Amino acid sequence: MDRVGEILYKSNMARPQTQILNYNLFGEVGDLPDVVHCETIEARSLLHDWEFAPHRHGRLHQILWLQHGEGRVTLDGVTNPLRSRKVVNVPTGCVHGYTFEPATVGLVVTLAAETLDEALQPSEGLRQVLARAAVISATAAVTGTMTELAQTFGGRDFARAQILRSLAGLLLGQVARQLVAADDNGPANATPPLLNRFETLLDQHYAEHWSVADYADALAISPTHLTRISRLATGRPATRMIEERIIREARRNLVYTNLSVSAIAYALGYADPAYFTRVFTRATGLSPREFRSRAAGDDR
Repeated sequence: MDRVGEILYKSNMARPQTQILNYNLFGEVGDLPDVVHCETIEARSLLHDWEFAPHRHGRLHQILWLQHGEGRVTLDGVTNPLRSRKVVNVPTGCVHGYTFEPATVGLVVTLAAETLDEALQPSEGLRQVLARAAVISATAAVTGTMTELAQTFGGRDFARAQILRSLAGLLLGQVARQLVAADDNGPANATPPLLNRFETLLDQHYAEHWSVADYADALAISPTHLTRISRLATGRPATRMIEERIIREARRNLVYTNLSVSAIAYALGYADPAYFTRVFTRATGLSPREFRSRAAGDDR
């Protein structure tokens, strides 16, 4: 096992699940020792009996290509079958888990957030598309790029880092194109740069319960302008986007941890768990306990 792989995936699956497992590449600080990481599905699966408990990566984007074999993938609580010639797009922060049939063959490419920042232009809308977790068909272009990336990653030839950066950008573009092709709603419009910055701030401050005015101040715009941009780009006001970010995190914790509803409420910045329950019920139509029970397949 290579050292990078150890840092990337090392975990203790027997640990009590009081929080969503969160793995990061190369730690949270310091220079990245490599541009991307690439390995076979088999390399990691053999160490875990071909099964990975639900977890997420705080600063990583992963693309998995299943070349031969079968399995299942869970993406934010939704389980999908996996078959040969499929690609899984796993955006940063998405809670995901895998079960593979033994001897499954394929590749996993992992890109740090810094690599995406370098490769993606905000005005072109790829980040918005790639933020969608999905299982898509593996095109010849995607599989060819992943194969070439794996070959380059395993070598030490001159210009290796430059070629890896270029292949990573190419792969992101090809996956985004396939995501759009698989979307019945057609291509997504480019996300305004201000909305991208708003969404980044949401990820950083949702548990602090910032108001629209707080986010607007951080963006150096008026609350009215922030709401206008939000409505034009998403059809939802900024207040709705703030609430949806909190509810999404609540759903993840209800599905993937054993924390009590009260503990989840406190972790999400609510001083009153009963108020959290009312907010969650209004947003989802289910109380937190009902949501957890239904997600677990318990019909009682």
